[in-house]
Amino acid sequence: MTPPQDMTAATARRTVLASQGFNDRPHARVTMRSLDRALTRTGVLQIDSVNVLQRAHYLPLFSRLGPYDTALLHRAADRPPRRLVEYWAHVAAYMPVELWPAMRHRMAAYRDKGHAWSGGTGRPPLADALLAEVERRGAATARELDPATDRTRDQWGWNWSETKKALEYLFLAGELAVARRNGAFERVYDTPERVLPAAVLDAPEPDVREASRILVRRAALSTGVATEASLRDYFRMGVRETRGAVQELVEEGTLEPVRVEGWQRLAYRHVDAPAPRRIRTAALLSPFDPLVWERARTEDLFGFRYRIEIYVPAHKRVHGYYVLPFLLDESIVARVDLKADRATGRLLVRAAWAEPAVDTERVATALAAQLWEAAGWLGLEAVEVEPRGDLAAPLAASVAAAVPAGPPAVV
Repeated sequence: MTPPQDMTAATARRTVLASQGFNDRPHARVTMRSLDRALTRTGVLQIDSVNVLQRAHYLPLFSRLGPYDTALLHRAADRPPRRLVEYWAHVAAYMPVELWPAMRHRMAAYRDKGHAWSGGTGRPPLADALLAEVERRGAATARELDPATDRTRDQWGWNWSETKKALEYLFLAGELAVARRNGAFERVYDTPERVLPAAVLDAPEPDVREASRILVRRAALSTGVATEASLRDYFRMGVRETRGAVQELVEEGTLEPVRVEGWQRLAYRHVDAPAPRRIRTAALLSPFDPLVWERARTEDLFGFRYRIEIYVPAHKRVHGYYVLPFLLDESIVARVDLKADRATGRLLVRAAWAEPAVDTERVATALAAQLWEAAGWLGLEAVEVEPRGDLAAPLAASVAAAVPAGPPAVV
């Protein structure tokens, strides 16, 4: 095995940020080419139903592209020729369609064993009938296929019928695909032949070993520098498959082992990962952004301890309900609890907190500009900072000083 090279913590941060797209030169106008470039960087977009600000899969693109027309993402994911398809890739996520063959071994495992969310083990009794019905009638939601609504509430927050469980089994097994999400954010299921490009469906199925190399290679491109555990987490792979793929990619020269200053575990750098001398950026980060979704890695990279508190009782929350880290250049310098109050047209900053030893005036100025940009993108007319958190007062002053002359244009 190649002896590991030493890497400073600063170099690792810059490499990761560049690999995630935070060093890309902005396009004068955000087009499908811009979207493709950002998606190449992130690899996947995690999907989450929380809509207190904006749904999770839209936000990483805003962080990298600025205000963009979300119809671009719908065009990429919902209409042929599709660039993206939903699957259980990280968790529920949009992934490039070309990764479908590399997920087939995962689909086969779900087909054989089932999944707790799809009713337990084995093939649900309704699966074959539902598959035939979707083939006959075309794309449909579970609700459309389940007029009897045979529903139970045996898990907190869930209300899944036997139909929904069987459809989820077929989705996980790759026998159905997701054509789109409807206005109620429900999955619309259809056959893979009507969702995916023929070239993808006709592509040879790699064995588990080759599929693992494909996924680890793709994860390494998006992470830049990562431990084996982080490479494994990106596509939620198994320990054995990841370890074998990492070793083979090191032997072929795709990955280089490195010891990053301050990290406890050996890391691996993709040989094509950029290593710029500096990063200049400002971005609000979704809790589900690939840059921060693995909390231990976030602490290694930025010294930033981050926990999402959506499921924490209100009186026990430290920073707020839906808290976004704020990235400024090469550091995470603040965090803000945000809510889009669509009824009143306001972007509410419920709390704002600065990280230790930052220039609060500089941070507040840069953050205010991002908040106004986010408000314009979301179609909101005002930004209101509530008096909670040690950054709230300077941020409120900066927000008031930065009121735009007109609504920001979507570029």
